[in-house]
Amino acid sequence: MTGRTRRVEGTEIVRRPVSAVLAAGAVSALLLTSGCSSGPDGGPGGDAASASGGGPSRSAAPPRATASPAPAKGSATVLRTVAEGLKSPWGLAPLPEGGLLVSSRDEGTITRVDEGTGKKTELGAVPGVSAAGEGGLLGIALSPDYAADHMVYAYFTSASDNRIARMVYNPDKPSGEQLGAPNTILRGIPKGMIHNGGRIAFGPDGMLYAGTGESGERGLAQDKKSLGGKILRLTPEGEPAPGNPFPGSPVYSYGHRNVQGLAWDADQRLFASEFGQDTWDELNAIKPGGNYGWPDAEGTSKDAAFQNPIATWHTDDASPSGVAYVGGSIWMAGLRGERLWRIPLKGTEAAADPQPFLEGEYGRLRTVAAAGGDKLWLMTSETDGRGTPAKGDDRILELRVK
Repeated sequence: MTGRTRRVEGTEIVRRPVSAVLAAGAVSALLLTSGCSSGPDGGPGGDAASASGGGPSRSAAPPRATASPAPAKGSATVLRTVAEGLKSPWGLAPLPEGGLLVSSRDEGTITRVDEGTGKKTELGAVPGVSAAGEGGLLGIALSPDYAADHMVYAYFTSASDNRIARMVYNPDKPSGEQLGAPNTILRGIPKGMIHNGGRIAFGPDGMLYAGTGESGERGLAQDKKSLGGKILRLTPEGEPAPGNPFPGSPVYSYGHRNVQGLAWDADQRLFASEFGQDTWDELNAIKPGGNYGWPDAEGTSKDAAFQNPIATWHTDDASPSGVAYVGGSIWMAGLRGERLWRIPLKGTEAAADPQPFLEGEYGRLRTVAAAGGDKLWLMTSETDGRGTPAKGDDRILELRVK
């Protein structure tokens, strides 16, 4: 990678030709190791599990049979605009009782959006957020025991690092005072002006997964002692999860540049989107302990030591952010690409070429979340400093997809 121009989130100096191609090598099927190995220890995956902050069951469930390949072609129809006037929105967490929680990267606040009326109610600010560059208040997720504990988890940039904290949400209190004092469960994730990662989600196993970036320090991605450039797997209390591939470590996979999206399919397999540098953005099927190559590889590699992506895009076509699983496909939001990508799956391979939708219609697209059945929530990112606010304030859209 020596001599390439530095590429930050959704921005690059050298433009590449428009295309989306499948990687030549597909990642082998994900087998979860004890606690994540020969049999899942969590409840069923599927659409609910792919939404940031769903409430998966922790009870044992038999493995599901692998579904048939998704059709090569699908569709995406915008049904309505749910809400407008959002400011630097980043994380999105659907509430089981109704409503959508949205984090503001730059303002450090969490807001509840009524998905019926579009009304916005500010829960409050997350203390300690230090927003700069690509850092700030990023991903949010709901506790797997949300019905009992009403905990909201947040990944954010502080003055010294990136960290994860959890707070009690009490909707009975006045607006602006509905978040309890934060309890930090993990510190020490490297921070920078770029590559802060930030996506968090609870998996079907009830564990918390976090995608991190290497903060511009490439070597951190291959350093298994660093939390940068990784996917982490934690207990809800922030400890390394049982069955992790490296005993006593929260590291689940490594060799990542900047992980931006996490989602599970109906068979409880994890997929993650990732920013490339100048050439290839990636969608990866995540294998416990897998090395995804950065900074020694970008896109598909002939080195057997690295896990290859299942699909790649030239960097001006994607700049991938959030992902969700609906209807047998991964749906991926594109920032610089300003489009929604559908990647039909056949196990842990892409069943056909990725298919784009909404190209340029709504500007930069930041986050997607499953909305139940064949529906999808989609959130834009025009007010993040790299968009075109003249296109309108940021919004949440409801889509029907297949």
